[in-house]
Amino acid sequence: MTDTLDPPDEHLVSLTKNGSLDAFNSLVDRYQALVFTLCYRQLGERTAAEDAAQETFLSAYRAIAQFRGGSFRGWLLRIALNHARDELRRRRRRLPTRSLATDDANEPAIDPPDPTADPATALHDRTLAPALERALRELPQDQRDVVLLADVHGLQYDEIAAITGVALGTVKSRLSRGRERLRAILLARGERFAHPQRPNVRGQP
Repeated sequence: MTDTLDPPDEHLVSLTKNGSLDAFNSLVDRYQALVFTLCYRQLGERTAAEDAAQETFLSAYRAIAQFRGGSFRGWLLRIALNHARDELRRRRRRLPTRSLATDDANEPAIDPPDPTADPATALHDRTLAPALERALRELPQDQRDVVLLADVHGLQYDEIAAITGVALGTVKSRLSRGRERLRAILLARGERFAHPQRPNVRGQP
């Protein structure tokens, strides 16, 4: 039975479409940590991630009438991913020689807030977090996207396909290549790194 104090996303979206700002604020409260974490791991800089997260929710509110059902979380994360990509492109135009892998390298890693995603399971060793954060930023954009969504946030492959706009087989291929590249980067730096596995998401191979 659904807890009346924790209404499903679909109900809050419906209320938002009918003009309830309180309902949308409930969605913001539910997903702001998740959206911020995704943006931070894409951008590697706290202020930029906060700005991208804010733009994500503004864009979602403006476009809420266009949401036709399905996973609201997936729809929201797709918006967040697009904002983070836009910011990365702007950075490259402004500072073409800057290495994004050095941004906030000394900041502590931020654990993903999604309770279904266990970073200790996904990436095996919290002591590797700072090195892993830097290595993630060295992955090609398409591989970083799927590694973050699958192994950090615990999304299912079909949801990742919807978020990234690519075929299911492409998601699996990018995830495999991304994991292997992460492992190679860390091993080249002398880090001990067990091959990452997906969180135990029911129904996933």
